[in-house]
Amino acid sequence: MPIQVNLDRMMAERKVSLTELAGRVDLTLANLSILKTNKARAMRFTTLEALCRELKCQPGDLLEYTDTP
Repeated sequence: MPIQVNLDRMMAERKVSLTELAGRVDLTLANLSILKTNKARAMRFTTLEALCRELKCQPGDLLEYTDTP
């Protein structure tokens, strides 16, 4: 998929664990893990908003378009 989710990179930069972030954005560990490993097919704007709020970043910091399929 040409849209990449850079959640793992942002979490590493902010030194936030998957468990901690899941609790702060009210997502299950399984769903957050799907986002982190780029296996998600969609993301709600409310989820993107919560991730940006908790990681103190912009949507463009989390999402990236690449030409490679």
